[in-house]
Amino acid sequence: MEPHFHDDSYGYRPGKSALDAIAQARRRCWRDDWVLDMDIRGFFDALDHKLVMRAVSKFTQCKWTLLYIERWLKADVILPNGELMRRTQGTPQGGVISPLLANIFLHLGFDKWMQDEFSCIHFERYADDIVVHCRSHKQLEFIERKIRTRFAQCKLELCPEKTKIVYCKDSNRDGVYANQSFDFLGYTFRPRSSRDKDGNFFVSFSPAVSRKALKAMRLKIKEHPMIKGCFSQSVEELAKAINPIIQGWINYYGKFRRSSMSAIYDYINVKIIKWARRKYKHLQRRKRRSAHWLRELYLQDPGLFSHWRVWHWVAE
Repeated sequence: MEPHFHDDSYGYRPGKSALDAIAQARRRCWRDDWVLDMDIRGFFDALDHKLVMRAVSKFTQCKWTLLYIERWLKADVILPNGELMRRTQGTPQGGVISPLLANIFLHLGFDKWMQDEFSCIHFERYADDIVVHCRSHKQLEFIERKIRTRFAQCKLELCPEKTKIVYCKDSNRDGVYANQSFDFLGYTFRPRSSRDKDGNFFVSFSPAVSRKALKAMRLKIKEHPMIKGCFSQSVEELAKAINPIIQGWINYYGKFRRSSMSAIYDYINVKIIKWARRKYKHLQRRKRRSAHWLRELYLQDPGLFSHWRVWHWVAE
């Protein structure tokens, strides 16, 4: 299937990533004034089995391949309470074949259709997350109507509450529109203050880690068993446990507007201090002393925690 897929399909493909999709979306937001931020209602649960099999059959007539794909689609689901649920539509999220089936279906249902019908309109798609770029509001309204009709033919629906038209406001665009931001793959695109090579400030429509992603990161740290549970481990063991998580966030969310990650770094430091105050009696109920403890730890080993290596924390 790989040679058939569209260049702007980024999900579950070798040599392509979510960060590639975000970088391309950023470039096109700088070029085009308007974006259609699309949300397909319950995509994985709404896929029509007959249409999926028809899409797959466009690329293979091998009866064994078709047989097993159909079995994957229609396999019953056993719920946690032991109840057996029959599947009449949809493909199970987390299923081994689901990502490829999603790409095949939307390749024919959206990517190729857009290429054939509106070759001048650009988009980025990561599985069922899609943004479409247009030069004018009128053009985007027309494209949105056409996409809704196309998805109806595919027995899919755009979620009206989450699908929106966005104006990519920056220093060179004087227009006013209610929606001037959208979320895509964990990043929020919106007007942001930037500085050019000469040090002059201007407004750029660009991505940074979203509030939703930051909230999820805070919850992940807060609920981590090494942070909230046993205190028999050393601070080095704590670092070893949470560093892979932090480094993953740095690698992904620190790619664009890395300064926006400072909030989560502060939060991690606060949680480390609280962990230390519970573990060491001489730090209990002494905020200044515990902050001083963390500062000394940082000065002794600036690379102990992953976020210390990319952002120089200084305790008060």
